[in-house]
Amino acid sequence: MNTLEKFESPQLKKIHAGKVRDSIRINDKKRMIVVTDRISAFNKNLENSAIPYKGAVINTLTNFWFKKTNHIIDNHFIEQIDDNISIVKECQPIRVEMIVRAYLTGSMWRGYQKGQRTFSGATVPDGLGFNQKFPEPILTPTTKDEFDSEISEEEIIKTGLVDAATYRKMKEISLKLFAYGSDFLAEKGIILVDTKYEFGFYEGKLILMDEIHTPDSSRFWKKEDYDKSPEDVVQADKEFVRQWMLKNKIKGKTPDVLPTEVIEETSKRYKDIYKDITGKDLPISNFDVTSRIYQNLLHKGYIKAGYIAMIMGSKSDFKHAEKIKSYLNKFDVDIEMRIISAHKNGERLVQVAEIINHSIEPISVIAIAGRSNGLGGALAANLNVPVINCPPFTGKDDIMLNINSSLIMPSNTPAVTVVHPDNAALAAIRSLNIPQFKQQMAKDIHAMKESLIEDDTEIRN
Repeated sequence: MNTLEKFESPQLKKIHAGKVRDSIRINDKKRMIVVTDRISAFNKNLENSAIPYKGAVINTLTNFWFKKTNHIIDNHFIEQIDDNISIVKECQPIRVEMIVRAYLTGSMWRGYQKGQRTFSGATVPDGLGFNQKFPEPILTPTTKDEFDSEISEEEIIKTGLVDAATYRKMKEISLKLFAYGSDFLAEKGIILVDTKYEFGFYEGKLILMDEIHTPDSSRFWKKEDYDKSPEDVVQADKEFVRQWMLKNKIKGKTPDVLPTEVIEETSKRYKDIYKDITGKDLPISNFDVTSRIYQNLLHKGYIKAGYIAMIMGSKSDFKHAEKIKSYLNKFDVDIEMRIISAHKNGERLVQVAEIINHSIEPISVIAIAGRSNGLGGALAANLNVPVINCPPFTGKDDIMLNINSSLIMPSNTPAVTVVHPDNAALAAIRSLNIPQFKQQMAKDIHAMKESLIEDDTEIRN
């Protein structure tokens, strides 16, 4: 499936990988939020279960709501640069999720069935039924951590998560946002059942952040369905996945993987709710999602066209690496030098592979290690990109003695060997197969040929 389950780029500094969102540092004022197609339920990510178009729905719908509600409170949105990516203000988050509920359902109903009557300091009476509406929406905040634990207003203030005045403002704004969202959706025949809001500080000012009124953060029902049968109303959000997981427990544990039919139905529900809310179909492209993201990030100047990792076996290889880099500098490519020994700390290759193998941009790797060169083979065995050996030979004797360790590779480890630094640099650039570099090299080749013709003419004359 054409999904974004993992986002990586060695050119971007990832500061946090959440259940669904990855955060990238841009500068002190801005960060990049990548909304993947991962799906989580019951505080765990589901494996191999990315939902097509889910990230695009969440990202685009969130920004739709940010624009609709900025008259109530300012938010962290700056610019959407891709279906799955937005640039936002760098905020200091408040570690509290403000949960507003209008109906007794979901996890609250599951607790209610077990006899619980107080939820995050809010008490509800006996005798309520499944999916029953409360007289007024109630607030049931939770901690913003891996557990999402219930916490009361008094505990929030006592523990210093936020001061009393700020919490009162968060409470007031949350209820205003919920009222606005409920009224807006009611006109479209949709019930906003419950949702969460998150806040942070930007330049000392309280603002809204994260997401708002999406199928991940909210429950939606069709009013027509609810009026017909409140207890059987079909979920138009992630609760569909939760219910499937609860019905398909194995030895008391919920599944970690969703079957294809559940993935497809979930994707349809996300796209449907997007259209129901915005009145427009989600723009769908058959273009590969990672290729699209690469082009958009390149166009906006957040990454360079390609990336070359120069990995040395030890610091003694640095001078040779600098020589190779001098030939690479004429190309607008991102270059990074690393030191990893295949024999002494090869476990770090796994960390490098995790990033490089999932990166969005074209990458090539130059392995720089002499004597018994195990580095090139180790890299080629773990990476899905071109690996070029360029050992730091000291002379012809060194070449004759040690070149076999670079030339002879085990099966399924396709590292190639180039002796001279200039050719290693050119081989790395050519392996990227980037149009702008191909044009640049075509000019260089033409100039070389012209120079030879000029020399030939000079000699003949």
